[in-house]
Amino acid sequence: MAEITLRRASVTDARTLTKIGCQTFRETFLEGFAIPYPPQDLASFMEANYTQAAFERKLADARQASWIAERDGIALAYANAGPCHLPHPDVRPDQMELNRLYVLRAAQGLGLGHRLLETTLGWMEAQRPGPLWLGVWSGNLKAQGLYSRHGFRKVGEYEFPVGEWRDCEFIFRRGG
Repeated sequence: MAEITLRRASVTDARTLTKIGCQTFRETFLEGFAIPYPPQDLASFMEANYTQAAFERKLADARQASWIAERDGIALAYANAGPCHLPHPDVRPDQMELNRLYVLRAAQGLGLGHRLLETTLGWMEAQRPGPLWLGVWSGNLKAQGLYSRHGFRKVGEYEFPVGEWRDCEFIFRRGG
């Protein structure tokens, strides 16, 4: 079995990130947690966030960075970080947020979440001093445990829009 590599994504990876992004979102929220998003809300959310054009914009933004974990050229997991946009009163414009960290169901248990998180946090810390932020779905206890083991603590909640649907998200912060 080939070794799993972790690499920084570039604009040429937008198609790969679109595919794994859609698959991990589906596996996580639709199949895993069985959230009953109304079809029109899910469609508008996916169109805004999980198209090739959406990933191209993220990858072209010098304030953001993405990574891909892959084996034999097949993406197994990915992460993205950039400026923080969470609705918390302590967030400052120059602070960083982990936006996404997803691992394919078939690749879970290989330590990819930990590896991606460590890499992403290192990049975030090198960009700007101060606290690091992330939002995590309130029902995702596994992810919350991973983040807690890396020094994050819950500091708030907000409603995350998926179309007109609202998910209860927790705001986690490390440092500051």
